Amino acid sequence: MVEAARQTLEAARARILSAGAPDLEAAVAAPPGAETRGDAGRADLVEAVLARLDRLLRPGPRPLINATGVLLHTNLGRAPVSRAAAEAMARAASGYSDLEYALDSGSRGSRHDLLLPLIRQLTGAEAALVVNNNAGATLLMLSALALGRGVVVSRGELVEIGGGYRIPEVMAAGGARLVEVGTTNRTRIADYAAAIDETTALLLRVHTSNYRIVGFTEAPRLEDLVALAAERGLPLVDDLGSGSLLDTARFGLASEPMVPHSIAAGAALVSFSGDKLLGGPQAGIIVGRADLVARLRKHPLTRAMRPDKASLAGLHATLLHYARGEAEREVPLWRMLAADPADLAERAAGWRAALAERGIRARVEPGRSTVGGGSLPGETLPTRLLALDSAHPDALAARLRAAEMPLIGRIAEGALLLDPRTVLPDEDAALLESLSWALSGADGSGARGSA
Repeated sequence: MVEAARQTLEAARARILSAGAPDLEAAVAAPPGAETRGDAGRADLVEAVLARLDRLLRPGPRPLINATGVLLHTNLGRAPVSRAAAEAMARAASGYSDLEYALDSGSRGSRHDLLLPLIRQLTGAEAALVVNNNAGATLLMLSALALGRGVVVSRGELVEIGGGYRIPEVMAAGGARLVEVGTTNRTRIADYAAAIDETTALLLRVHTSNYRIVGFTEAPRLEDLVALAAERGLPLVDDLGSGSLLDTARFGLASEPMVPHSIAAGAALVSFSGDKLLGGPQAGIIVGRADLVARLRKHPLTRAMRPDKASLAGLHATLLHYARGEAEREVPLWRMLAADPADLAERAAGWRAALAERGIRARVEPGRSTVGGGSLPGETLPTRLLALDSAHPDALAARLRAAEMPLIGRIAEGALLLDPRTVLPDEDAALLESLSWALSGADGSGARGSA
């Protein structure tokens, strides 16, 4: 508390020096027009200290309600895990476990063997390795298999994902030499064949999971790449990025590459994410040939990228949903993807009716949800939105972010829009409370009855 008070006073003094404020109270960030002298100014200082303490002591990451309609919202934590996965993670984190201990022999075990049977069953791969994320998986494969050698990849697949992660830079970091072939929009199997020489380590296919090139395009089939790699004695590595164990076309979306299909087509290694279309905790999963996975396991980077016990427990519980055929019901992401638009309309209408009882006007209108998270670019799903008209929608959005349970929506055409598809089933009451508080007009940014 003392440290928070000192930091607040130091910040106020800095504002005096930078802005030429006449006294300490005037330097405190108070609402426009508020009294900043005497008791009022001291009260502002106290509030600033309490706000600083709240930011310091509040558990993080802070829970919030995602009403944006973006299912895999990277800024909001991507996929929420299932209740079973959350419970498994809590159990693993709160006690001891057989993470690296063989109960049958009493000797040292390996965390890399814990999920192997399930992953083999679900993907058809010989072996598997789990690391901390798919970017790490890509870096590990390049470092272990292509150090100082060439990696052939199409120019149309030189992906950049969030945070400035670029395939060419990852190759450089992994010590591999990038060999670009084809053009941005058209690459043929002959382009790959012509680029292979005695220094080539592998062929790399990168799924463009966060953008789409349309029009005059061409790309070789995975099966053709596998055949060429086998003919030249090289492995074909398939970086799927998102990767899926279920067919997204069943939900009215484009078909996202499925991990079992890549393995069946003969890819030597396939990598994909745990917290995207799989719907589990953050992880990078590598599956494929046993001899290549064994090389990866021995590489020094593997220890630097290994997942912790809670992540492995959550991933195991998530994979069990697929093995039991219950993923569409138990994994929140797939439950959202499978949501019936009629049910979404009923839920949005329920929110509107509940707000009307509190004197708040809103309307329900059609809209579209999006998958997000670098998956299925341009693909959307029909939904129903709760729309709140406001003269100052940005101010209303800011007030909702400041609620006890922050509520995040999106703004379009002067209205704040809330999509029930991404609001978890037990969050309705908290959503209504946050809306009521934000529209109370306490700071002038929203007014009861104005939305």
